[in-house]
Amino acid sequence: MFTHETKIRVRYGETDQMGYLYYGYYALYYEQGRGDAMRSLGFTYKELEEQGTIMPVVSMQSEYLRPAYYDDLITVKTILKELPDSYFVTFHSELYNVAGKLINKGSVTLAFYDPVTRKKTKLPEVLRERLAPFFNADEPA
Repeated sequence: MFTHETKIRVRYGETDQMGYLYYGYYALYYEQGRGDAMRSLGFTYKELEEQGTIMPVVSMQSEYLRPAYYDDLITVKTILKELPDSYFVTFHSELYNVAGKLINKGSVTLAFYDPVTRKKTKLPEVLRERLAPFFNADEPA
């Protein structure tokens, strides 16, 4: 299993009239977590795109458990539970407040897609190489 954590502080402009983090911004927090997780593997989405693979979102699920408030420091835990072996990858996200309480959880499924052929493609080899050690029971991650 691959996991990565990133911190995001809730900005005033991201809150609603009640002072809660507006529900629509959770998708952006998931995205920042995914981007930071990729970067921690030594490359970026941009580099993946330059190599000919884009990753459009095909589905998203979110469950709101507790509110986040303006100026809260949120920990976004991004989890890849399995090494993708098809045209899709699902990232799981868990958001925690400073007290360590789970406030939101969700998942985002993306497709591996070749923009030239306009067809789904398999997991790019460079990504497989970076992720494989996290899913090999014989090797520590």
